[in-house]
Amino acid sequence: MVPCQTHVMLQWQEHLNGSWAVEDSMRTATRPGAALLYSKLLQSKELVGLAQPMQDLLGPRLPDFQQDVGADEEREGYLSALLHSQRCLGRRVLARTPYALSLHHRLLVLQRVYYALHSKYHDRFRAAPAPPPPASSAGGGRVKSGTDVLIEMGVRTGLSLLFALLRQSWQHRGVEETSDAALCNEVLGTASSVLAALPPLSLANENKIPAVGLDCLAQVSDFLKRTAVSSSGADRAGRRLALELLLGLAVQRGSLRFLLEWVEVALAASSPFSSSSPSSSSSSSSSPSSSEPLGDADGLCSLSHAALCLLEEVCVCVCVCVCVCVFPSSEGDVVQVYVWGSNSSHQLAEGTLEKILQPKLAHGFSHAQTIEAGQYCTFSVSADGSVRACGKGSYGRLGLGDSNNQAVPKKLALDPPRAVCKVSSSKGSDGHTLAVTADGEVFSWGDGDYGKLGHGNSATQKYPKIIQGPLLGKHTLIFQCIKITKINE
Repeated sequence: MVPCQTHVMLQWQEHLNGSWAVEDSMRTATRPGAALLYSKLLQSKELVGLAQPMQDLLGPRLPDFQQDVGADEEREGYLSALLHSQRCLGRRVLARTPYALSLHHRLLVLQRVYYALHSKYHDRFRAAPAPPPPASSAGGGRVKSGTDVLIEMGVRTGLSLLFALLRQSWQHRGVEETSDAALCNEVLGTASSVLAALPPLSLANENKIPAVGLDCLAQVSDFLKRTAVSSSGADRAGRRLALELLLGLAVQRGSLRFLLEWVEVALAASSPFSSSSPSSSSSSSSSPSSSEPLGDADGLCSLSHAALCLLEEVCVCVCVCVCVCVFPSSEGDVVQVYVWGSNSSHQLAEGTLEKILQPKLAHGFSHAQTIEAGQYCTFSVSADGSVRACGKGSYGRLGLGDSNNQAVPKKLALDPPRAVCKVSSSKGSDGHTLAVTADGEVFSWGDGDYGKLGHGNSATQKYPKIIQGPLLGKHTLIFQCIKITKINE
């Protein structure tokens, strides 16, 4: 909010930048045009009136000069105060004349149009920022304190010492081979039990982990990867514990990248792997189509088999997740949709603009099989492949042919008509949406800045338009896998 000299507070609404960016600023050259655009500011509540102070209009309390003659400096002060209040009164009266009001309205409207254009297009003309200087510490540009340095030194030194002792015990096993191996394996087993006691995805949000913690995770992962291979000197139980601990860390970090790193380590190693490991138990309990690792007499299986089972489990999870969108439930099944959160642009289709604090059964999405929440808008895909949209319509983000807000879900018209199986809408910028049909074709609409719609330009697209070029006539690999999975079922 920015204060203005005419006792109004400017409170620009970011979601209205699109409509103001396309306004004709030349309309402000006439008094009726400026008044019309000013009324638009008032209707959208982007101007807040402030109470005008009355203190400036109050003159000084004059003494009774007949009874007490004041000094010359005192009289001059009273005269100056009287002139100041008269000037304030004159400015206030002049500010209410039709000519002054017209200039004031024109100024505010031009400010609003300039702000909208600046917010939408300033990145195109802004020079590329200079690369930041290299940080002197692992915590970005923040200077480390003495306590931080001591903690990092202690953690790094302790881990290095622990890893060195474990490697030494594994590589110099002699007469006390059994006790040394048992001690090393006990350390790994303790770490594995501590990790198993953590809540799921405890290490997934790296933004909440300090820099020294991320360094320790990298150091521990590197040590476990080296331990898992046969050349590390660890016995078979130690290598198995290292692999289980490494897999547990990958699961806790919640990223596919770490699971694939584990698969790479498992394929590179040559030692057996226990069939009771997390990968094998997950494979046997989640999907009937995935084969369980076949163990030998000791209940162990090859690492390559365990890695392949984990990869198969990941593929099954992906296919099952997307198959729900592509092959929705049958028409006889009842689908209930619950909504909650902000409803500032009718994106929840509840008939009001009040936010919903708890999940509420929605009646506006009765035909929905899947729901996609975008930037101030909502899309629903029905069983017949039709798409409906409601919410904010700026930049044509709803795909209904205009920039108007839509209070109830309205059906989109695709040209040529297609059955849509998946919709994905941006959660930032000025709003754009992509839709994939059952035939693998991709449609897009909404804000086209930076070529984000894939139509070879930066124009706004208010209707769904099929993407030409390299994507035309091609099917994504994931949908081919979905079709194969469906046939196998």
